[in-house]
Amino acid sequence: MTNEAWGQVREELIKRVGRNNYVTWIEPLKLSHLKNGVARFEVPTIFFGDWVQRNYADQIRTQLSTAGEPVDRLEFTVSTGAVRAQPARAAAKATPRRAAADEELPGAPLDARFTFDSFVVGKPNELAHAAARRVAEGGPVTFNPLFLYGGVGLGKTHLMHAIAHELQTRRPELRVLYLSAEQFMYRFVQALRERQIMDFKELFRSVDVLMVDDVQFIAGKDSTQEEFFHTFNALVDQNKQIVISADRAPGEIKDLEDRIKSRLQCGLVVDLHPTDYELRLGILQQKVDYYRSQYRGLVLADGVLEFLAHRITSNVRILEGALTRLFAFASLVGREITLDLAQDCLADILRSSDRKLSIEEIQRKVAEHYNIRLSDMIGPKRLRNIARPRQVAMYLAKQLTARSLPEIGRRFGGRDHTTIMHGVRKIEELMATDSQLSDDLQLLRRLLQG
Repeated sequence: MTNEAWGQVREELIKRVGRNNYVTWIEPLKLSHLKNGVARFEVPTIFFGDWVQRNYADQIRTQLSTAGEPVDRLEFTVSTGAVRAQPARAAAKATPRRAAADEELPGAPLDARFTFDSFVVGKPNELAHAAARRVAEGGPVTFNPLFLYGGVGLGKTHLMHAIAHELQTRRPELRVLYLSAEQFMYRFVQALRERQIMDFKELFRSVDVLMVDDVQFIAGKDSTQEEFFHTFNALVDQNKQIVISADRAPGEIKDLEDRIKSRLQCGLVVDLHPTDYELRLGILQQKVDYYRSQYRGLVLADGVLEFLAHRITSNVRILEGALTRLFAFASLVGREITLDLAQDCLADILRSSDRKLSIEEIQRKVAEHYNIRLSDMIGPKRLRNIARPRQVAMYLAKQLTARSLPEIGRRFGGRDHTTIMHGVRKIEELMATDSQLSDDLQLLRRLLQG
């Protein structure tokens, strides 16, 4: 089968498995052999091939057959050039059982692009970056775990990969395991089914650094949470480093056991804030250097990057995708990248980014967060447990919308503009001394602007 034909099969698989699953599990596959009913693929890790075999083999065989290449079975071999999440230890120093554990250690493949050198630092992420750098030095554990949280596209996974890459370079003797919470759950369930739970425990409790991405996915999975809790405790007792990421703070993860929340909060919890204009511009400027090397001869007019940084604020992935599309389009049509071209080429992205936040949305989200009725928020009640959330909603309406104080007042049950002004000032004063209120505001901002 030619690479072109395999490319057609992959296009069909995108429709069958969804783009996210495709990018994670199908795109990294490299077809190396197709003969006598056997399709052999190169994969980054043993675990990766095992996952594809269990979850996507039938669909791959079906599409290959449709393309005129009937296949009876799939085989997977680990690519010799693959990046692994841990180094191999010297065989002379390993017991047979430990050597077997090393062989089974590979977690999720690391992305070679996600290094500290390629991470753009700004005010919204400087603390997270500094903490990740400290862990990547591989010295004595100073805070455990390091818990990184924030919305989509703010750099959590980038920092996780960067830590693993740096540890490989600085401390190649360390056993570093990086994987998603979903993969941790899969391996646990697999061990239960195959009656290999003791091997599972030994594997995960023998690492030097455990990195688990998107830990919110184990919430509500009782057995997986139980094993994660015991794995966590065992590693902390051995003074081994743990790095965790999630889309929200530990205390905000619904259906996560309280004892796990408590454990996760005992280390350093760092919020990656939504990007500001300066950070977005810095990210674009870094990407432009790369694209200029790929699309030689293209001219980028002044003001285009500033325009994009100002207009596309949702997350970094959308911002980078917009720049990729813009350079590709300009190359195809042979035109200079101007503001007019950017507006035409990116019209759909710009329209989506222009979504206006309403006062009603703010009121509804604040009421949900504080577990009060929406009718009470705009009603006359002055009880503290209602008045404070009402002031928070007033403050956010002033900060996140272009509405005037009198108009905001009308949306809060016809209140006078001086009442709104008082509520806004009260929240501004409390933010300086009330850390819980500050955390609430950060979370609400992220939920509303994400």
